[in-house]
Amino acid sequence: MKNLFTLILVTFLLLTSTFNLSASAADIVNGEQIFSFHCAGCHINGSNIIRRGKNLKKQALKKYGMDSLEAVTSIVTNGKNNMSAYKDRLSEQQIEEVSAYVLEQAEKGWR
Repeated sequence: MKNLFTLILVTFLLLTSTFNLSASAADIVNGEQIFSFHCAGCHINGSNIIRRGKNLKKQALKKYGMDSLEAVTSIVTNGKNNMSAYKDRLSEQQIEEVSAYVLEQAEKGWR
């Protein structure tokens, strides 16, 4: 009986983690599409055509305290300085998806 319970628990955990990975992958794909439409004009390949140093590369995000999902989500939502706010153009879910995409791309070096 103990072995059966362990097997069921392991199966459940594997299915749960697989589902979460799939949802995360879908979020990143959606985030990429949102980024291409709304952000790439100023931030092509993680750069910044308006303020070079304030780009979306890992080093700059860390330097300016923008290296967390909460920080990126906040700036996308509310904007700051030359960065426009998107709270009236994107849903909360879309903002989270594009923020997750930005962080993932920063980790990959925007390749």
